[in-house]
Amino acid sequence: MRFAVLSLLLAGLASAFAIDAYARLNANAGSKLPLAHMVFFTLKDHSKESREKFVAGCEKYLKEIPGSIHFSLGEQAQDVEEPVVSVRDFDVALHVIFENKEARDVYLVHPQHKAFVAEFRPIFEKVRVFDSYIVKK
Repeated sequence: MRFAVLSLLLAGLASAFAIDAYARLNANAGSKLPLAHMVFFTLKDHSKESREKFVAGCEKYLKEIPGSIHFSLGEQAQDVEEPVVSVRDFDVALHVIFENKEARDVYLVHPQHKAFVAEFRPIFEKVRVFDSYIVKK
């Protein structure tokens, strides 16, 4: 009986270690994949002029930060809508794809990014960020 209990205990302990090792391995796997960084800005002033100024600021400060492999941005496509699922509460969308998570981390503390935030934070009403790994096929 003791042997059976001890065997079960050891099997459970071995399983716990295996699960922990697997989780640690997979936690770092994403950092090697490209990272999509999608930012949706709602501005306090929704005018065309305000949106154009903001887009120009994004290009000025953010476009050339090292580590990105794709950079695009634009105003909300007001003539495109899917009635059930469209989200309409943003003015400008920014899409940056980074080489990996580490490149995104460098981007966030880069002086150009900090200058952008310092200049434009006062005109943000709301900012939403969606980050996801891009699975290579």
